[in-house]
Amino acid sequence: MDTILEVKHLKVAFRTTGGTLKAVRDISFDLKKGKTLAIVGESGSGKSVTSRAIMGILAGNAIVEGGEIFFDGKDLMHISENEMQKIRGDKISMIFQDPLSSLNPIVQIGPQITEATLLKNRTSRHEAKREFNSMLSELKSNMKAAAPAEDQAKIDQAVDELNRFISEATRMESKFNASMENVQAAAIAIDDIKYRVGKAPVDLKSSLHKVTEKLKRVNDPFAIGKNQTALDECRQTLDRLAQTGEKLGEGKDVALPEKTEAALDSASALLRGILNEERPDFVAISYYLQHHPHEQLSQLPVQQLNAETEQALDAGFMQSFYEKMEKGVAYSENKALENKRKILPKLKAEMEYYRGEFTHRDALRRSRELSKDVKGCIDRLEVNKDNAAYAFDSSMTGAINRFFYVKAHNPKEEARFARQSARRSRLIARGKNVTWKVVPKNVYDLEDLRGNITNIVSRLDEHFTESVNSESRADLHARCLNIMDYLKKRASQMVARVTKTMARERALQLMEEVGINNPRERFNQYPFEFSGGMRQRIVIAIALAADPDILICDEPTTALDVTIQAQILELINKLKAERNLSIIFITHDLGVVANMADDIAVMYAGKIVEYGTAEEVFYAPAHPYTWALLASMPDLETKEKLEAIPGTPPNMIYPPKGDAFADRNRYAMQIDFEQQPPEFPVSDTHWAATWLLHPYAPKSEPPKAVTERIAKMKARLEEQAHA
Repeated sequence: MDTILEVKHLKVAFRTTGGTLKAVRDISFDLKKGKTLAIVGESGSGKSVTSRAIMGILAGNAIVEGGEIFFDGKDLMHISENEMQKIRGDKISMIFQDPLSSLNPIVQIGPQITEATLLKNRTSRHEAKREFNSMLSELKSNMKAAAPAEDQAKIDQAVDELNRFISEATRMESKFNASMENVQAAAIAIDDIKYRVGKAPVDLKSSLHKVTEKLKRVNDPFAIGKNQTALDECRQTLDRLAQTGEKLGEGKDVALPEKTEAALDSASALLRGILNEERPDFVAISYYLQHHPHEQLSQLPVQQLNAETEQALDAGFMQSFYEKMEKGVAYSENKALENKRKILPKLKAEMEYYRGEFTHRDALRRSRELSKDVKGCIDRLEVNKDNAAYAFDSSMTGAINRFFYVKAHNPKEEARFARQSARRSRLIARGKNVTWKVVPKNVYDLEDLRGNITNIVSRLDEHFTESVNSESRADLHARCLNIMDYLKKRASQMVARVTKTMARERALQLMEEVGINNPRERFNQYPFEFSGGMRQRIVIAIALAADPDILICDEPTTALDVTIQAQILELINKLKAERNLSIIFITHDLGVVANMADDIAVMYAGKIVEYGTAEEVFYAPAHPYTWALLASMPDLETKEKLEAIPGTPPNMIYPPKGDAFADRNRYAMQIDFEQQPPEFPVSDTHWAATWLLHPYAPKSEPPKAVTERIAKMKARLEEQAHA
């Protein structure tokens, strides 16, 4: 399954007046496409800090001590704010605990929803053009490299022809889109007329004249096509209504005449029927018309049109092109693999180099040289980017600069601390009343930072070794199909213009999608006019407006009552299924994610202490902290008093030496206070960091409250299965 986000060895601390607080301490996890990962833990466990690190919105006193966050070939920890702005709210959106923190109290909610759609469209069309040209250039280069000298001209001709008919396709699609925008605008205008009656005076003749003017601008043959009858019928209906000269709604609560409303409904239905039809395949149509320029295709039903033109494209061009393309794809893959084989010894040498002493200048020089070699290991015809290779340069540069910053910073901080301590001691010795305190030392472990550098090289070494030794290779034809789909999608995105009218309609659809009734009426209301649950639905609509790949939900139901919580959770689940969203759901309550998580990461004191599928964590928990969370989870059947987790989380300014949960763990052994446990595997997808899983540890069972709860959950599952 495709991994859409990778978090590797993330470490985040915060400067405080009391010292440096270690919030996230070396955590790693992957987020799979279309799946929900729940991160569960008490307040202060580091789960929200993790989400803010992904979004690039850490507080000003945050210190990123190490780690990478890979997304779409970028390391989010080492990109500029301008680059991050292209991702934040567009590719990755976030819902916060308090919806008011995401809403402008003095701006109506409609404009707040449409803003994201309009902003995304301005950048996505430019990005689509850049990505299309880049992929086509790489494809042509590799196809020519794989072909003999006598075939070079044929490759140029084939790729140029592909580019030519795709370019013509975008021109045709742009013209089609402009006409469909007018169809959509006319449908929206009709709905607005129906909505305004009874709320404000409506000059039906003038309003309908504006609608028919929009329909007159529907002039693309493929937009009209077999819809000519429907468009004519719609115009005739509107003209007939306009001739009545009615002025409706002179007073409040004046209803729309029944016949007029029925006629408007009929016209609106005709237009929306046109909008919901299958879209023409303009790439195939463009190719066909280049070879049959005088044929009239627009009158054909869309399904027949697409089938016939796609068949002609395949037979006349694509089959032959795919043969050449497969050789280019194979060449690109083999070249990347060969370069990976060559670089492996160099990676091992670099790991040794960074374990010794080195200067800043020399380290950056070697890193730049190595990065050039790593770039040669990238198969740029892979649609799904190799994050580790693409982000290697920025990750290494960031880690090296961090190491030398701290190397220079630590002695200065030690000297500052010594000066202040000595001054305070002198004043006290002279009998002065000293009310100020010495600011604690803010120093970092250099060896830990050195490890960040070697870890980046080591992970790339492991990744390349696995790639070289892998016997399974992707089917070349399947890869070619993926590349063509990628090119066609980017070409279509180049001309996918969103107007303010379209953005408004999109916002109304989103409001309806997230369960806000009467969206037209509520579009112009302010946040204070909505309940807490409704405000959270608005925030979800805003988060979805840019059609993101990843949605981060940071305690989105905590401030809501139980009934509304269930509705919001059900809504998020529904949206995930419909949109194939990848979700990170952050909560302190395991019960909240019981029916929505695919995987669960249990966090405590800045570390993930247990990780597995939802079924494994709920039915076979292995860490005492997970047992404690399950025992304290309320449900409708438990009559006994819930078990509170004893004690309090540790002060992370002074992280414990061993297992952070040891002081609160009734099963703790001596080693728990002395050494952090490693990740012990429970299954291929389940592990827990607890010494109880060590082969020599005494046998320990979860407390009775947990085993009974697991038994009840399994019994309910069996009942549901047999129901």
